[in-house]
Amino acid sequence: MAKAKQGRAAQSGAAKTVETLIRPTVEGLGVRLWDVRFEKEGPDWFLRVLIDRDTPLDTDTCEAVSRAIDPLLDEADPIEQSYYLEVGSPGLGRRLTRPEHFAAMAGQKCAARLIRPDEQGRREYAGTLRGLDENGNVTLCPVDGPPVTFALKSAGYVKLCDDEDLFT
Repeated sequence: MAKAKQGRAAQSGAAKTVETLIRPTVEGLGVRLWDVRFEKEGPDWFLRVLIDRDTPLDTDTCEAVSRAIDPLLDEADPIEQSYYLEVGSPGLGRRLTRPEHFAAMAGQKCAARLIRPDEQGRREYAGTLRGLDENGNVTLCPVDGPPVTFALKSAGYVKLCDDEDLFT
């Protein structure tokens, strides 16, 4: 395994390269490519391919995607160092990071944590996701108040949540 450390830009570049390479194959199998992440955990590197579809995912689907993309990755060899390939679902707590994520999840319950408190001194919001506008602003409709809008770039995260995670 390579000892060289990679910065976030290099990790992001590897993920984008892999995403471009595997997207046609993944979508050809009838699933959506939600995200590709190249992450270090302890001494090991993981290439995580997160897939989604309208019906629940099962391990057979994840295995089929893994078997389909593995030869592509071996042939193209877009990552120089050793890594473990994982294919799975982004899960309930999936983070929304791209415009297509916000469009697909509009109407779902979401939680957001801002990097810094807003004008009201709040950092955490939750409610029904209205969407992401063309200016990069997220709108959530809390259970007990008016809609809240904030810049996506000011959020540490926006993620799906369930009723137990909703806070006011």
